[in-house]
Amino acid sequence: MTDEETQPIDEEIGMGTVDKEQAKVFQEEAVRVVDAGKQKGVTLRIIGALAFHNHCPEFGYFQEKLNRVYTDIDFAGYGKQSKPIRDLFKSIGYDEDVEINAFHAEGGRLIFNNPSIPLHVDVFMDKLDFCHPIYWKGRLEVDDPTIPLAELMLEKMQIVKINEKDIIDTIMLLREHRVDASDEECINSAHVAKLCAAEWGLWRTTTMNLDKVRDYLPHLDLTEEDKGIVARRIAELRTAMDDYPKGTKWKLRARVGDKVRWYKTID
Repeated sequence: MTDEETQPIDEEIGMGTVDKEQAKVFQEEAVRVVDAGKQKGVTLRIIGALAFHNHCPEFGYFQEKLNRVYTDIDFAGYGKQSKPIRDLFKSIGYDEDVEINAFHAEGGRLIFNNPSIPLHVDVFMDKLDFCHPIYWKGRLEVDDPTIPLAELMLEKMQIVKINEKDIIDTIMLLREHRVDASDEECINSAHVAKLCAAEWGLWRTTTMNLDKVRDYLPHLDLTEEDKGIVARRIAELRTAMDDYPKGTKWKLRARVGDKVRWYKTID
């Protein structure tokens, strides 16, 4: 891996001066939508930066300290509830982007806008599919109001060209939560390892990005204790991934390595 490949992408989106009042609006609205869904039998869970903040009550201040800002709200849902999701957002003051939703129907993504705030919402159904697909069938019920911590981790780790905002969110999550083979307020190392053992490409990108997060720690304004705990938990996650049994298909793909691209490109 070259030095250039290990550096985060210099991207301004999601970074800037934090407006506390605006951030509070985003945080409260995300929870309001999930709660409204519960009342109507619609399963929605927060993903993205707001999910990391919600699940990190002690270290959520990292986002403000490190200039992490919110630009929209993202949710995870189930494709089988596509119509109820549409009806839900309409009932709580959102306008559906009908044209774009029709275009994205095959990809399982819905877009809504709240003109009174204003605020933009994306709902990803059944999976998050950028560089690698991260499926959540049967997993949304594991946690509330966000997707489980393992999926939160993989949401960032599957991005090949990871940027600073993704690194900040990852560090915050690792500082707040232990790594263990459980979903009980832990980053479920067994689940992460299982998914990465099923696809060499996801393993390759995840291990690469964990190294990037570790290597970026010295550049951040955090205490040595914070950095040390995050580095240790990265090592624990790597160990779980390395120790998990791999099948023949995984091993054959590993032999090819980086000679063949192992991820989807994002436009």
